[in-house]
Amino acid sequence: MAADARLKDIDEIRTIHLFDIAVDLNPRLDIGPGPLGRRVLFGSAGGTFEGPRLRGEVLPGGGDWTLFRPDGVMTLDVRLTLRTYDGDLLHMTYGGRWVTPPELRADMADPASRHDVDPACYYFRTNPLFETGVKRYAWLNDVVCVGSGYLIEGGIAYKISQVV
Repeated sequence: MAADARLKDIDEIRTIHLFDIAVDLNPRLDIGPGPLGRRVLFGSAGGTFEGPRLRGEVLPGGGDWTLFRPDGVMTLDVRLTLRTYDGDLLHMTYGGRWVTPPELRADMADPASRHDVDPACYYFRTNPLFETGVKRYAWLNDVVCVGSGYLIEGGIAYKISQVV
């Protein structure tokens, strides 16, 4: 079968490091099983972020309205408010997928040791977007990012990259 003549050979997607973020979490709130799976709220209790162009704190009050699908995959629905070191506010949202092999699920469920599981053993990816009304950070309104997540003691962390 011949390739579609309308398709073009374009550059591969490239990324640059935007920041690393650690989000401290409140105890989970189990909303319970629904028609799409089990809904759980992981509320944000704070945290920090730092990168070459951005740094600051994660404000309490955001969170992840996670859905655990029947197949064990976790879908993310996250909203966070970030305050930059110079006092400006950024709204960060992202979806994503967290796929944990069945043989690791018991280890991942143990709050005392789940952060010790090697992140290379599970798939945890996100797609952050930003909103702000602050002129100096307005460039964030127009970028798409990708992130790799992993568990840390007391919360969750991500390496966030900007797609260029």
